Amino acid sequence: MGSKNDKYYMEKALVEIDAIIKYSKNMSYDEFMQNEQTIDSVLFRLIQLIEKIKDISNAYKLEHNEIPWGDIIGFRNGIVHEYGQTNYTTVYEIISRDIYQLKELFESDL
Repeated sequence: MGSKNDKYYMEKALVEIDAIIKYSKNMSYDEFMQNEQTIDSVLFRLIQLIEKIKDISNAYKLEHNEIPWGDIIGFRNGIVHEYGQTNYTTVYEIISRDIYQLKELFESDL
């Protein structure tokens, strides 16, 4: 049985990133906010994405300290434990801007 390494988790994370992009690409904030199904799908995929990110090694995270890893994991905890209080403006910023930085980083390191 092969061990799970950073590459494994980055590949899994990219599946989630690609789904988030597919669900929300070219959506305005208002369109996003009016589509409950998209919100639910994106939140689910964000949770799954962050679960993969949590398993990436600390060494990798230290090498790429331009990414706010702690904030990402904290955001996941906010979604899971305080669902009714999720800041959808922040979610929209993540899916329309920040997610692409992660995608580029992971793709370049595979």
